Amino acid sequence: MSNVLARRGRSSAYKLVVIQAAIVGVTSILLFALWGFQYGLSAFAGGVIAVLPNFVFATLAFSHAGASASGKVVQSFFLGEAVKLLLTIVLFAIAFGLLDMVFAPLFATYALGILVPWAVPLYFKQN
Repeated sequence: MSNVLARRGRSSAYKLVVIQAAIVGVTSILLFALWGFQYGLSAFAGGVIAVLPNFVFATLAFSHAGASASGKVVQSFFLGEAVKLLLTIVLFAIAFGLLDMVFAPLFATYALGILVPWAVPLYFKQN
């Protein structure tokens, strides 16, 4: 039963990450089409910084479920959040240190990627 619960939670989280990636991808393509390669690449990098840590969190956080595994559930959520935070820091460090980025599209797409998981459930709740 707990595997079914974990699978259901992980499936819902993955759907949200796919929607997040699609919105960020469309935004990156739009910025590429309007302002060129550098803006599109910077927007894509911001999107990756938002989406990849959420995918890792979803994978780690929903590895356990059920009342009998409540300690493991809490531990996996803490581990998932810690890895997500560290991965975000590392990806920002790479974007700032190694890549030649335009910061406005990077931050705008990152912010959009962060807002999507908050807004999408509200949309689906209404429909």
